[in-house]
Amino acid sequence: MSRRGRFFVGALVSLASAVAQSTDGMWRSEGYGYMFEFRGPSLRAFEVTAQTCVAGFTATRDDSSVPGREVTFRTADGEVFFIKAGGTNDHKLLHNDGSASDMRIDRVRGRPVACDQETPNTPTGNFEVFTRTWAENYISFDLKHADWDKVVAENRANVSAETTPAKLFDILEGMIQPFGDAHTFLVGSELKREFHGFRPGTHRVVNELAGNGGMKAFRTSGVSRLFEVTERGYLHSPLRTFCNGQIKYGHIDATTGYLRIMSFSGYAQGGFANGEAALEAALDEIFSDPELKALVIDVRINFGGDDPYGLSIASRLANREYLAYTKYARADAIEHDKWTPADPSVIRPSSRPGFRGPVVELMGPLTISAGETFTQALMGRTPHVTRIGENTQGVFSDVLVRKLPNGWVFGLPNEVYRTSEGIAFDGVGISPDIAVPVFAASDLPAGKDPEMERALQILRNK
Repeated sequence: MSRRGRFFVGALVSLASAVAQSTDGMWRSEGYGYMFEFRGPSLRAFEVTAQTCVAGFTATRDDSSVPGREVTFRTADGEVFFIKAGGTNDHKLLHNDGSASDMRIDRVRGRPVACDQETPNTPTGNFEVFTRTWAENYISFDLKHADWDKVVAENRANVSAETTPAKLFDILEGMIQPFGDAHTFLVGSELKREFHGFRPGTHRVVNELAGNGGMKAFRTSGVSRLFEVTERGYLHSPLRTFCNGQIKYGHIDATTGYLRIMSFSGYAQGGFANGEAALEAALDEIFSDPELKALVIDVRINFGGDDPYGLSIASRLANREYLAYTKYARADAIEHDKWTPADPSVIRPSSRPGFRGPVVELMGPLTISAGETFTQALMGRTPHVTRIGENTQGVFSDVLVRKLPNGWVFGLPNEVYRTSEGIAFDGVGISPDIAVPVFAASDLPAGKDPEMERALQILRNK
């Protein structure tokens, strides 16, 4: 290596060291309930409330240089966090790959008092972490007409040093089950028990096809049975598969395309960036279709994933800039109506192959999470995307995942996504322009897909 090369490498190492030193110390997130400790090449997170503290994830600095990043950290399972360039010595923006928003972090002098001694693994310690985390972060107490303080008080009396793990799981599950919120869960691995919320009345399709097998059986065989009707009766050509089978494309007729998006995750091995590259390549190929004059997008069965993927697809359909949504997180441990500053996601037309003609979207109660934020990201498009089906599930936030001292994992939504008019769709979901029952029980044996039929009627009149 030349002297110049050795000098350049040495300069990079010195720069990386200087960046690490500039972030060294304790930082607290605005909202989200995190404390972050940066020490040289290491990042350590703590999950905190006003009264509790549990050790969170750890990550190691990745010294590769990426434009727009001050420093990047990677967890053992490949999750990426990075500090955006442009902050100050005491205020920075931390970003997690796969999220549509940033987290503001502020330098603090040291750990909070609660972290002087982490919350113990006792029935009461686990109960306190669980209930305080919900109190300080959950977005929908008012929407669900829930008095959380009362719920906590009633259940605290049933928790003591003698409470068994099975009984504690029963208590915690019972506290959150009435919310009917699909972004809530509790997993006790050693008990082999799981709870996952769902909006009441939206299990119909799952129950009809999977019965007692539940969501796992539905994913394994029920989904393919539903789409057999669509593929046999309505598609002009076999579907081409992209992104590990999560995206499929074909034609309904010579000029009407059919784009099925099963999820916004699992697009490629190796993390979010690889999935993003796979998606962009797929969209290049799909939207280079020279015969495409009209498009049906099917997200009737979509279990969510990473919001930025949906924003990327929306940008391929846009002919002007517009606001997809603005994101806010709970920011106050006491007040339910205190939020972090607005964090907007804007759709900008892509310069890569796209489609600007008429679009119809098929949706329903199994359009969940990132499937819903994608739907919301299409609402400002011109020409208007006509929505057909039933209301979506009604969960939009990233899931705030937390760990109890005993190792159980739970999650809850702590963010709200609002339109330019300030409207949020949590709980009720996004409504269709044209209401049509989604996969009605009588349609499957009859070989009918009324949503597809209605979509074709609309597109013929465009």
